[in-house]
Amino acid sequence: MNYYLVAPSKAFRQDENQLTYESEDTLKVGQVVSVPLGKQSALGIVTKKVAKPEFPTKPVSSILYETPLPAHLVKAVLWLAEYYRCPLSSVVQAALPRGITKNRRKSAEITNDLYNPSQENPLSSAQKRCIKELTDNKANTLLLHGITGSGKTNIYIALAKSVLAGGKSVILLVPEIALTSQLVRNFQQYFEHVTLLHSEQTEAVRHQLWQKTLETEGPQLIIGPRSALFAPVRELGLVIIDEAHEPAYHQDQNPKYSALRLASQMSRTILGTATPLISDYYLGKQHNAIISLDELAVKSDKHAQIHTLDFKDRAQFTRNRFISDRLIASIQGSLNRKEQSLIFHNRRGTAPMTICDHCGWQALCPNCFLPLVLHADKYQLRCHTCGRNFPVITACPECGNASIHHKGFGTKLIADELARLFPNAKIGRFDADTAADEKLNRVYQEVHDGAYDIIVGTQMLAKGFDFPKLSTLGIIQADANLSLPDFSSEERSFQLLTQVIGRANRGHLDSNIFIQSYQPNNEIIRYATNGDYAGFYEYLLAKRQAAKLPPFSFLLKLSITYKTEAATVKNTQKLFKQINQIIKEKGLTQIALTPPMPAFHERTNTGYTWQLVVKAKSRKDLIAIFNDLDKTSQLHYDFDPYTLL
Repeated sequence: MNYYLVAPSKAFRQDENQLTYESEDTLKVGQVVSVPLGKQSALGIVTKKVAKPEFPTKPVSSILYETPLPAHLVKAVLWLAEYYRCPLSSVVQAALPRGITKNRRKSAEITNDLYNPSQENPLSSAQKRCIKELTDNKANTLLLHGITGSGKTNIYIALAKSVLAGGKSVILLVPEIALTSQLVRNFQQYFEHVTLLHSEQTEAVRHQLWQKTLETEGPQLIIGPRSALFAPVRELGLVIIDEAHEPAYHQDQNPKYSALRLASQMSRTILGTATPLISDYYLGKQHNAIISLDELAVKSDKHAQIHTLDFKDRAQFTRNRFISDRLIASIQGSLNRKEQSLIFHNRRGTAPMTICDHCGWQALCPNCFLPLVLHADKYQLRCHTCGRNFPVITACPECGNASIHHKGFGTKLIADELARLFPNAKIGRFDADTAADEKLNRVYQEVHDGAYDIIVGTQMLAKGFDFPKLSTLGIIQADANLSLPDFSSEERSFQLLTQVIGRANRGHLDSNIFIQSYQPNNEIIRYATNGDYAGFYEYLLAKRQAAKLPPFSFLLKLSITYKTEAATVKNTQKLFKQINQIIKEKGLTQIALTPPMPAFHERTNTGYTWQLVVKAKSRKDLIAIFNDLDKTSQLHYDFDPYTLL
């Protein structure tokens, strides 16, 4: 009889993650099996062969696949659970596709119609230099800091070719597969077999692709969002993370983790971005692991002129209350020249606030207690957190007055106003409310070729798209996110502004960029408009150091939720005292603890949430504190959160 440790996909005890099972068959580490768990059964991953225990064991029910998961993936699953202190069962669930026990009808093979074996990947001298530096540098994790339009995709393709030729697999991570159709299309031109894994695929398709990946012996190229890291490829040789600054690489539900950190544990990793995270850039400098690419891929004599406009100067807004006269004139000029305009505003809908001017009542979601957003096209109020819809209010439910006003503006209202100003222009709006068959990834080629005169949208327009006919760019309110009470708000604002500006600064056409802001002299806006990452980095790094924030500390966010506010406050204060006692007993000196405070979204239908944050110079100190805490179902925790909201 053989005995094995198995990590089940269902939680069974708070203080245990693995169980010992027996099997007459000789199993391999990484094999996926079915095991009894109490009165139920569960999937599990064999993690280790062990000696016969002193306690009785149950037999493995069945072996699902003879081919085991690769060793690097088994190690990654165990590391993730340990590093982020999340239940191993939740990691196993994330690593295995849903419906893995179902018998599937074999689907037709997907052919790659874009593959062109004679296609050459042109490389500039600067790109060739970067490839050599990336190849020669022995650091496990490298930061490719390339300006927008520098041709990072060409570097990815060349590196992938080299690794695959050496018999090892490559995983390319993208923030959201639907928003990176251009990059995927480029890869499909150079590689005959490209496996795409993403959430829009059906359960059956994802299962079959996973099984095919598991059973393929040769090197493979996988493209997908953060979950693609769990693709069971053999001999993983390189992970490339495009747009590595994006929040989408951080999972905020169990298992909570950063795909950047996980990738670095699994394989050699390259982080590609024009706007690196402050922490990543700091670590890159510490380890001499930054490769810079500051030349446009295509040399050009075309230039972009940036104009910063003060939103408070209403003399510049005589034709429209939120689109300046100069921006309107530039859009008209682009239309006359058969060129494109792009209007960016990171707020969707028509109006983000519905309020009674008489008594001050505000329309809030009864589920999330957050402001409802007016969507005039459907004539309904919508919660952008839970997605529920409500009828538009015509009279105040508090005072009965009919003075209901919808304040603010979103992409829907902007598109409507542009349609009024330019009735003959073809306008495309691209945000989370866009119909499935009209989303940017579906019509990207039409947009690229100039079929749309004016493009309106949110942050999805900033994710690496190339618009060669673009000559006017308008950022409606550049400071929209700067007021968020979070340590990452300035960093995120700089990233968004820089990425959006990069759509019109790629050397295709002479272009005009209009940045409207209530704070035109704000440091972040100034650094973004000047393309000054170095200045931004030094500015924000000094603020982070003074506030003991990453990269100068590790963070643990602790949240408590109860039905009543009194119970929440009482238990959060109790937690605060307990942590202080642990710090005192263990003699931890490099710790900073914030006082209890309401969470940004304090009230939901589940109750009230308060939080506190532990900052530590050593991550081991955070682990020591966390291990001694009283764990309850009301306590939620997040190691290394990318935001405190």
